[in-house]
Formats: sequence, C-alpha cells, structure tokens
Amino acid sequence: MFPTVDLAYPFEGRWLTQNSPADRVPSHGSTMLGTSFAIDFVPVNEAGRTAPITFRSLLRPEPAERFPGFGRPILAPVQGVVVGVHHTAPDHHAFRGLPSVGYALTQRRRAAAGWAELAGNHVMIATRDGPVVAVCHLQRSSLQVQLGQSVRVGETLGRCGNSGNSTEPHVHVQAIDHLDVLNATAVPISFGGRLPRNGEIIDAG
Repeated sequence: MFPTVDLAYPFEGRWLTQNSPADRVPSHGSTMLGTSFAIDFVPVNEAGRTAPITFRSLLRPEPAERFPGFGRPILAPVQGVVVGVHHTAPDHHAFRGLPSVGYALTQRRRAAAGWAELAGNHVMIATRDGPVVAVCHLQRSSLQVQLGQSVRVGETLGRCGNSGNSTEPHVHVQAIDHLDVLNATAVPISFGGRLPRNGEIIDAG
C-alpha cells in the first residue's frame, strides 16, 4: 500500500466535513471503487449552514442553485498530471427529506452503471509518486483542465456541482493506487497532515 497522500483542501471558503475516514473506514460504508478513505466536503455559508430546510424541501427535490456552494471554484489538491476527466453529466436536483429516501432506492442502479455514473463530472490527477487523486461531483461543463495537462496545487479544476451520486452540491475526494478504478486499491489521504472529523467546519481562507 502507498503511504498517506497529503493534500491541500480543494477549495476556499467554509465547508462542512462529511463521511470522513477520521471517523470510520470505509468512510462511505463500502470498499467499492477505492472509496475506503474518501471524504466529502459540503459548501456552507458564513454561519456554517447549507440551504435552509423548509417544509417544501422535505417533500420535493430542490434546485441545486438554491445551495450556497453551487458553482464555487474547485481547486487542484495536489500537483500532477490530469489522467481522467468527465464533464457532460447533468447537475440534478438536490434531495432531502422524503425525496432523499426515493433517491437512495436508486443507488444500486447508479452503482451498476459504473464509476462515471457515481462520480459525475470529475478530474483525476496522477501524482509524481504514483497514486491518483479523484475530485468528483463537479458542475457540468465547468472543467478548466484537459487530459495530459500538468496542474499545480491551487489551480482551478472546475466548479462545485451536483452531478453523479450526490444528494446536494459537494465535492468528493479520494486517492487510489492506479487509474483503473474498478480494480484500484484505496490510498489514505490527509490535508496538511491531518484529517478533519465529521461535522467539522473547514475555513480555507
């Protein structure tokens, strides 16, 4: 197994940590597709909150544009070469309350459809030391990098979206030992030498 890959946060502003491997491994409840050490960050406002929950949001899907971080820039968390991109997946509505139950029931169908269906729009960066870092759920047509391009830490990759397997706009980050996601092994990650815990608010400037 590769040693832990230390990353920069792939964003600026305030973000809520969810599904952190600091709290459990596998972090997303599955070892499929190298997700054991994956982590999610949900953009929040200055008060540390996402879109307000209303009676309507408990009953019906909500436009992704209603959420505070939809469209925020997503940055390269590591230096390397872009080895995978996808940018045509639609940004769907967000699902909370009862709509989230219905959405969860379609999880198996999305998983059966493969990596691109789950990751949505994404960028994969091969690091100098070998592991590949994936940054997922980006906004449709927002990618600013292309295959074979070298990227530096902090360079804009795209924008926060709600594509793929996502109940509200957020960014998913994971590292794997090689590009073949179906057969890849998860690689541990950290951010500045540590992992935030579930529920921790990250203020990245």
